[in-house]
Amino acid sequence: MQLAIVAAGFTAGESDRLRRSMAAWRRKGGLEKFEQRLIDGMAERGYSEAFARQIYQQILGFGEYGFPESHSASFALLVYISSWLKHYEPAAFCGALLNSQPMGFYAPAQLVADARRHGVEVRPVDVTVSEWDCTLEGAALRLGLCMVKGLTEAGALRIVDARCARPFGSVADLAQRAKLDRRDLTALADADALTALSGHRHDAVWEVAGVERLPEILRGATFAETSPALPPPSEGQDIVADYRRLGLSLRRHPLALLRRQLRARRMMTSQDIAQAPHGRLARVAGIVIGRQRPDTKSGVVFVTLEDETGPTNVIVWRDVGDRQRRELLGARLMAVYGKVEREGEVVHVIAGRLVDMTPLLGSLPTRSRDFH
Repeated sequence: MQLAIVAAGFTAGESDRLRRSMAAWRRKGGLEKFEQRLIDGMAERGYSEAFARQIYQQILGFGEYGFPESHSASFALLVYISSWLKHYEPAAFCGALLNSQPMGFYAPAQLVADARRHGVEVRPVDVTVSEWDCTLEGAALRLGLCMVKGLTEAGALRIVDARCARPFGSVADLAQRAKLDRRDLTALADADALTALSGHRHDAVWEVAGVERLPEILRGATFAETSPALPPPSEGQDIVADYRRLGLSLRRHPLALLRRQLRARRMMTSQDIAQAPHGRLARVAGIVIGRQRPDTKSGVVFVTLEDETGPTNVIVWRDVGDRQRRELLGARLMAVYGKVEREGEVVHVIAGRLVDMTPLLGSLPTRSRDFH
């Protein structure tokens, strides 16, 4: 940048814009607009056009190689620290990532699933103990009230403040002392965060529906009412509600409930794929959690599927992607027929055919992290 200022008469602002363009020129272009400015500025200061063009070409080369090289040391340090934390403090590492959402390639469901696979105990959202952020309880990770979609931060902070005064005795007591409106109460009930006060989800929803704002003269009064004997939700209903309100579930993975149907279609699990030999024909199904399309001319798309045993990495070459664009971009539950490619511990499935199996998910809300 100093070269542009001294040799071509760039201002500090122009030099900074040149720096920014260097970081992105290969992806989107942008350095071309500086070419003539550099050549003219250097000519005014006695440099030949040939020399000026040589300098410009060197700037192009530096933009391709030197910029990322200059950041490699700091990036390596960040990777090392992150790896250290994940290995030695996996609960704290997962909690920090959850508290920093939205960010990164992996959604909360994948972060929590990975932590649990590495031995971390993850405890559910609970109005009687959860803070706003996810917190540590010894070696365990407690999900915070921030995970509940639809719950306002102001309402959550009032819950924490009221709880510090004394424990909640009932859902009505919670609603009155934390001054929660219908929206906050419904979000908590639907997220299964009221279990300690009301029992299962259906009971919580019933109790929330009966909560009313009392006049000041009756503030703090309690009323004995007989609650109906509501049936508890099925496992499938609980999982769907978990994903709807929390974006994840601490119950079984959704595909565990579909495994019998998938097995009937001879679908392998991610664990089966990880143990399969190179070149084996395979068929695997999973929830799509990510799609990546590198900025190259090859047109390849990398898809990550997830089932109850873990993730499966799939490579979709351009010909398959062009032929099955609808399945590639639209499926939330995808089956892949292809071949296992293994190099050491790195395993992929090379897709030959894609099948959209999304209807099997029913009303389960899922969302992949896509970067095209």
